[in-house]
Amino acid sequence: MKKIIYSFVFIFCALLTLQAQTMIVGSYNLRYANNGDSTKGDGWGQRYPYIAQLVQFHGFEIFGTQEGLYPQLQDLKQAMPGYDYIGIGREDGKQAGEHSAIFYRTDKFEVLEHGNFWLSEITDCPNKGWDAVLPRICTWGEFRDKQTGFTFLFFNLHMDHVGVQARAESAKLILKKIKEFPKKLPAILTGDFNVDQNSESYKLLDGSGVMRDSYEIADFRYAPNGTFNGFHTDRKTESRIDHIFLTKEFDVKKYGVLTDTYRSEVAESSQKEQNGNFPKEVSLSKYKARTPSDHFPVMVVLSIL
Repeated sequence: MKKIIYSFVFIFCALLTLQAQTMIVGSYNLRYANNGDSTKGDGWGQRYPYIAQLVQFHGFEIFGTQEGLYPQLQDLKQAMPGYDYIGIGREDGKQAGEHSAIFYRTDKFEVLEHGNFWLSEITDCPNKGWDAVLPRICTWGEFRDKQTGFTFLFFNLHMDHVGVQARAESAKLILKKIKEFPKKLPAILTGDFNVDQNSESYKLLDGSGVMRDSYEIADFRYAPNGTFNGFHTDRKTESRIDHIFLTKEFDVKKYGVLTDTYRSEVAESSQKEQNGNFPKEVSLSKYKARTPSDHFPVMVVLSIL
């Protein structure tokens, strides 16, 4: 009888360990809240409940965000019980300006250390680097899986949208930071890199021998579109400007660009469409398809080698 019990306990623990060795990671440019978007029907107050539901439905366990302002991050935190975030504003190192925040499930991970640095020649205070037109910041954290003890680094950034040199130098800077980190830990890098898979700064990272693009090494890919949509549901691109890079300790089981949309009411919505091609109990109303952000989120399912 004891042997049976011990065998059951062993199998149960083995299953728990196997399950714990996977991790669902994401990157999501939230689009900063502004009045211009609101007047076009893409305001943050309308969008963020769908972002929160998307994240929770797809089971993101830890993910980098870009462009979020402090009130936006608070809205998301409130809408996603069980999640917290790290990160500061790029304008003053406190709450002002866009953040490169990292959200994580508090029941799964604990933060051991965290910090921030600016993508610039001067990394420890707010400033613009090289030919960048805006200050750019990278947030990092050292996380521990509460169940398995697995410890890793997570970096999240938003590169400049204009400065070509700034993007290349930012890529070199992040590689330098990872290499020089006192603890030699597995690392994940997420972000809006503002360049696609054919650019110099992308190739600096993917060809570095340190980081690999999760898209390129995924066992299964679901990428019906690139990652930028500009709030247009009827546009198609092959460009992936939001990326998840990984050190060699990770394997990628699945990679996805999630093209989820939601519907908002339009003036003609009261006019219901009916025809003979479906049951009479079903009616279709005129609504507009919208995206929760002007970027699609990237999600990967990782296993730990």
